[in-house]
Amino acid sequence: MNALQSIDYEMIFQYAPVGMCISVNRVIKSCNDAVSTMFGYGHGELDGQSFQVLYPTMDEFLRTGDRIIPVMNAKGVYSDERIMRRASGELFWCHVSGRAIDAREPLGAGVWTFEDVSEKRPVTAELTPREREIAALLVEGKTSKIIARETDLSPRTVEMHRAKLMRKFSASTSSELVHKLVGVSR
Repeated sequence: MNALQSIDYEMIFQYAPVGMCISVNRVIKSCNDAVSTMFGYGHGELDGQSFQVLYPTMDEFLRTGDRIIPVMNAKGVYSDERIMRRASGELFWCHVSGRAIDAREPLGAGVWTFEDVSEKRPVTAELTPREREIAALLVEGKTSKIIARETDLSPRTVEMHRAKLMRKFSASTSSELVHKLVGVSR
């Protein structure tokens, strides 16, 4: 018997040390127990649910989808760190990566992984949905000009949100803000 024939892929999926799910058009078709546990749901409870239940707001869900499409079209894969929502309502930082099964349909069938990074990056301030989006893009190292282009905001509006974030995190420079957002002490 071929060694590959004896591999139980369902068991690998279920026991992977990282959260994994299969989705079609941003609806979870199947996720492993690591995803369910991470987000505070029971086994199989997320199957058939829209990814929207994992986002703090519907607006953040929609804007993230809009951001994913051009990246997936260009690279075939997508990865970022963003604030997500557990079933309890608790917000936490999560590293998300995905790949479309058919590159021509970036939000069609896909494989996604989730990693809870809240231990090294706790959510320590009350942020608006737009501030969470700007914070996630700042953590990626993006400039206000790039963030403005990606979010359809003016650079001035992005700077206004950055200034609010700096006040909320008691940061005196943009560099200090990013360090505080990623949980690195200065």
